[in-house]
This record gives sequence, C-alpha cells and structure tokens, in this order.
Amino acid sequence: MASIGSERARVRVFFAERAVGWETRYPDDTPAYTAAVAALEPPPGGRALDAGCGTARALPLLRAAVGPAGDVVGLDLTPEMLREAAVLGRRADGALIEADSAQLPLRAGAFDAVLAAGLVHHLPDPAAGLRELARVTRPGGRLALFHPLGRAALAARRGHALRADDIRAERQLRPLLSATGWELSLLDDSEERYLAVAVRRRH
Repeated sequence: MASIGSERARVRVFFAERAVGWETRYPDDTPAYTAAVAALEPPPGGRALDAGCGTARALPLLRAAVGPAGDVVGLDLTPEMLREAAVLGRRADGALIEADSAQLPLRAGAFDAVLAAGLVHHLPDPAAGLRELARVTRPGGRLALFHPLGRAALAARRGHALRADDIRAERQLRPLLSATGWELSLLDDSEERYLAVAVRRRH
C-alpha cells in the first residue's frame, strides 16, 4: 500500500502536468461552480476558503458572495496550478497559498465557508483532511464537497464503473463527516453535479 507521502506526491505530479490550460478543457463548468457557491452560502463580509483550489476558478464567485469586506483564500498542493491561477488573474479575488489540505497553515475557526471541489477523493487520508477543514471552520460554518459532474457521469467519462467503496457515496460519506466534526445536510449526486453540503458541529 502506498504511503501518504508517496500518494501526495503522485497527486501533485498528476495535476502539475495538467495545470496549463486546465480550464480550457472544461469550459462549461462555471455555471455548476456558481450553483455550488450559492448552495454553500458564504455570508457577506465573511471568510471563504477554496481548499484544493487548482486554478482558483471559484475565487471570483466566492469574492462576489462575501463582497469587498470579506476575505477569500485559495489553497492548493500543486504550485503549477497556483501559477496558472495567477496567470488567470485570480489574485485579484483572494490570496493564493501553496499548502497541503491535511496540514493547513491557518488558524482554528477562521472560516465561515469552505469549498472543496474535486478534493476529498484525492486525499490520501480523507478523515484527516476533513478533520483539518473542520478545525479551520467556525462552529455553524459550512462545507461544500463539489464536482461539476455526478459520480456516475464522471466514472463513465473515465471508462470505469462506480466503486462500492467510493468515499463520496452517502453510505461512506455521512459517517465520515460525522466522525470528523461535520453534519451532512444536503447530498445531490445527479448526472449534472456532485454536491454534498455539511455544517460544522458546535460540539
């Protein structure tokens, strides 16, 4: 079995090779991102984190939600993705930080809303990652696990069947969220998108 370190390195190499031009491969995803941010409900004047932000496609949407009085941070493991985000002008909408989602250089309870698009199934230790996202989210804050395609559509695109042990399936996800400080409040795994919204428990 691969170590967490080697799995993290594999993910980093995978995305580094695809960073330049990433968004041109998926030009129609913005409406799905817009709907996901709306479901996340970042509060005006609040603080929003895009964890595993990639090219930071969601940063302008998060900035529009929190407004000029709010704060927006995009964080990713892959420096090549962050460089592409900078080329696309995303620093105008928030800070870009290179860091591992399982070891966030952020203070506890700092954020009101966290978007994690295409992240959770790439984490070597999903429980550790979700626990760390809970740490930096205030009690009552919200998390959106998102992908612009549903699991079945994404599996079909890649030419394989859905796995029974997929961490994003409700059977696995609900207890995992509960064990890491979250309560699942919405799950939409349709053809058009995957969206799971959870609330940071107060106790």
